[in-house]
Amino acid sequence: MKVSGCTFLNEAVKRGYPFRESIKSALPLCDEFIVVVGPAEDGTVEALTALSDPKIKIFRSQWNPHVWTYVFGQQSNIALSSCTGDWVFYIQGDEVIHEDDYELLRGQMEKHLDDPGVEGLAFDYIHFFGNHNTQACGPNWYRREVRIMKNNIRVIFPNDAQYPILLLNNKRSRYLKAVACGAKMYHYGWVQSEFMRNGGQEKTSVCQQIDPETLHHFKGSHPGIMRDLLKLEITETFQTDQSYKLNFREKRHRVIMFIERLTGFVFYKNKHFISVKQ
Repeated sequence: MKVSGCTFLNEAVKRGYPFRESIKSALPLCDEFIVVVGPAEDGTVEALTALSDPKIKIFRSQWNPHVWTYVFGQQSNIALSSCTGDWVFYIQGDEVIHEDDYELLRGQMEKHLDDPGVEGLAFDYIHFFGNHNTQACGPNWYRREVRIMKNNIRVIFPNDAQYPILLLNNKRSRYLKAVACGAKMYHYGWVQSEFMRNGGQEKTSVCQQIDPETLHHFKGSHPGIMRDLLKLEITETFQTDQSYKLNFREKRHRVIMFIERLTGFVFYKNKHFISVKQ
C-alpha cells in the first residue's frame, strides 16, 4: 500500500500558517508528499527545503487572481494530479493530525484498500478560534470532512477545496462514500498571532465578533508537534466582543444548537460525504 500526501501553499510564511508542522504531522503516514507552492516569494519554498525530507516534492504554480477562493480548488487539483499512491492524504497548511491517530489511520487504509464501497476517510474536526485554548463548535463550523481518498477514482476539489467530490461523468458528480474513521483533524487557521511563536493570523476584530455560545474551552491535548509553537503558558479562553449583536444566521444557529442539546441529534455532521458504516 502506497500513500501520497499533498497540499498547496502560498504566502504560508507571511501568513503565519503552521505548514511545517502540518506536513511533518502527515509524513509518517506517507511515502511521498506533494507540495504545490504559488508565486509568492516569502520564504515558503526555502522553509520547505530546510525540512530536508526526501519524501517532499515541491512544484511551483501560478495563481489565477480572478476566480477568488476557487483558486484553492485549482491548486489542490494540481497537487492531487501529481500523487502516485493508492491513497491520497490531503491536508491544508493550517491543519495538523495527532500522533495518537497514526495507528488508527494506517489500519483504516489497509482495511478499506480493496473495498469498492469505501472511497474515502473522514476526520472529526477540532477548530481553534482566537487562541489555542478555545474550540469553536456549531452549525457554521464543519464537523467532519474527507481528507484521505482513493487515487483510482475521478476525484476533484471544487470551489474552495474544503471537500472532494467524485466525477461520475462530464455532467454529474456526487460526494464521496466515506467512513468516519474516528481520527481528529486539528485546525489552527483562526489562531491569532500573539498565541503562536512564529506568528499567526491577524484577525483580531473578526475573531472578537462572534457568538460566544459557539466557543468552548478546549480540554484535550494538542498534537505533540504543535506544543513548541503554541504559547501554552497562556491558559485563558479567548475573549470576544461582549457588545457584538448577533446576525440572523447566528440566531438561527442558536436555535439549532438548542435543539441539538435537547435531542442529542447533531445536524450537518456528514454534510459533504455519503456516510458508510464500517
